[in-house]
Amino acid sequence: MATGDWTIARLNAVDGELRALGRGPINADLAIIDFSGITRFDTSSATVFDRMIRVFEERGLRVELEGLSEPQRRLLDKITAYGRPEPSKPTPVPLYLQIADHIGATTREIGDEARGMLGFIGTVVLAFGRTLVRPRRFRFVPFVHHMEKSGFDALPLVCLLTFLIGAVVAQQGAVQLRQFGAEVFTVNLIAIIFLREVGLLLTAIIVAGRSGSAFTAEIGSMKMREEIDAMRALGLDPVDMLVIPRVAALCVTLPLLTFVADLMGLIGGGVVVYFMLDMSPGVYMSRVQEAVDFWTIAVGLIKAPFMASVIALVGCRAGLSVTGSAESVGAMTTRSVVRSIFLVIILDALFAMFFTAVGV
Repeated sequence: MATGDWTIARLNAVDGELRALGRGPINADLAIIDFSGITRFDTSSATVFDRMIRVFEERGLRVELEGLSEPQRRLLDKITAYGRPEPSKPTPVPLYLQIADHIGATTREIGDEARGMLGFIGTVVLAFGRTLVRPRRFRFVPFVHHMEKSGFDALPLVCLLTFLIGAVVAQQGAVQLRQFGAEVFTVNLIAIIFLREVGLLLTAIIVAGRSGSAFTAEIGSMKMREEIDAMRALGLDPVDMLVIPRVAALCVTLPLLTFVADLMGLIGGGVVVYFMLDMSPGVYMSRVQEAVDFWTIAVGLIKAPFMASVIALVGCRAGLSVTGSAESVGAMTTRSVVRSIFLVIILDALFAMFFTAVGV
């Protein structure tokens, strides 16, 4: 039996009692509710009461009302006639606002990433400074190990790909230049393209996909297994232990790999020129010497340590950013490869504009 004042002033108490009643166990098929003890009954109470009736009906209980006055009955009938209110539909966002929101979120993410990368570079530079002041801090054995992994082990792949790319560049250049009777300049094309741009760029992309991803996976796995936290607990700096040897090793090995890649590209182009243009190796070498000067070779080698630093720093920072799951390791590895290749291409473009501006 319902009793008392059922108005908006007591809505919280009424609603709480009705919700408790709706959640309780039901061991019958019929519920009879007597309204004769209710002194006041308004729209708010009628709404929550109608909701309780619907809950009972959904649970298989039939509800009958007794002692209803005529105003109470009309009010309940009116509330029931409206039924349950439909959920409000979200206002559609215009397409241009969605695009602007996506651009803004991406810009903010890029800004946060750039700020974090600059902070990480500063930390590594300080660590290098401490190592120069105290050379005994430098871990020589990991340095040699990473030189082997990122340099010597990558040599077969670099040699094969640069040889093939050199052959393709020579073949396409000879075909196009033959239309103008200038196929002899195919040698100049191969030498300048490979020694200034393609040899280094192709090698840096291979190293980014191979060694940069390995740096991220290795450090990320250590972060996931809490080995880096154990280093800090022992008073060891993870930057000195993990980052410095990898950055130094890649800065040494990438120029060497670039030099080998340049040679293999020239050899690949020379093979094609020999068969397509019937040019002897001696003539080919003399033409290369005429087309190449000191700065043609130096431009590519000067850029190599900078690209190596970018690849190593991006890979190590991505590894240190791993959270605690294997999925995070995979995501960060993919992200480091994409960012490394993107930054390598941007850096190469900046160097190309700089060297062109200074006349080199």
